[in-house]
Amino acid sequence: MPGHTLLVLNDPAARYLALLDRLPAETRIVVAERAEAFGKAAPEADVVLVGAVPRTLVEEVWPMTPNVKWVHSMWAGLETLLFPALAESGVVLTNGKGVFARSLAEFALTGMLWFAKDVRRMRRQQREKHWEKFTVSELHGQHLGIIGHGSIGRATAALASAFGMQVRGVGRSHRPEELEEILAHSDFLLLSAPLTPETRGMIGEAELKKMKPGAVLINLGRGPVVVEEALIRALKEGWIRGAVLDVYDQEPLPAGHALWEMDNVLLSPHCADNTTTWLNEAMELFIENFGRFERGENLKNMADMKAGY
Repeated sequence: MPGHTLLVLNDPAARYLALLDRLPAETRIVVAERAEAFGKAAPEADVVLVGAVPRTLVEEVWPMTPNVKWVHSMWAGLETLLFPALAESGVVLTNGKGVFARSLAEFALTGMLWFAKDVRRMRRQQREKHWEKFTVSELHGQHLGIIGHGSIGRATAALASAFGMQVRGVGRSHRPEELEEILAHSDFLLLSAPLTPETRGMIGEAELKKMKPGAVLINLGRGPVVVEEALIRALKEGWIRGAVLDVYDQEPLPAGHALWEMDNVLLSPHCADNTTTWLNEAMELFIENFGRFERGENLKNMADMKAGY
């Protein structure tokens, strides 16, 4: 019985690709970072795995694969991958959603505790060898609002609930008044929504002004979901207490950017999910889905290409 032909768009030397040995022995696997390397195998390929490569390579390889049925991206975000030919092709597209959820949820809790316990003040007093007691707060009983109730939002909600927080979230389908209530009542507001035309700039000046003055915004989704200029003004003028950020409009964050100098912001260089295990876990997900593909079962993390995630 002939096996599947899998094209892997990735650095062939990547260690995590060793897990591909667990695929059925009859699977033909071709790994490369150059389109010409797929020339012979591409016409027969029915599966494409997209790793750490630019979209331009995927676009270059795409016309070479007339028989592809399934494309899997190791990453969760699809906004940089969905070129028109792929979006309109009708093939099944899956992603790495869920692989990052635990780590990002832990980072969200880190940010909330950072502000609740005023860790920056502790560090400042330690540097100054200054002993002065001050009042801290608990997460217990505080309100966490979540915009984007996918795997990251659900994982954060579980951890926050264990701390005794009151959690409320909204997903893709929500009434405008639901968002208004979350903005008005949240002590911490987590943004974990994907970047789509609908979510781009959804948190701007009007939304930030509806938040509590003591609220903290946490963005772990995509930078452009927040209007960055409005956020900077909100932080400078005290519309909100602070922000915890892992994503930005421009990455790396430019050296002269205003966010670097703000004492009420906790910055992560988009590495809150960069654990030592995520690449292997992403491969485990693909291998599990490959088994489902072989058996004709529904795949995990099937994307809605019209919605963009």
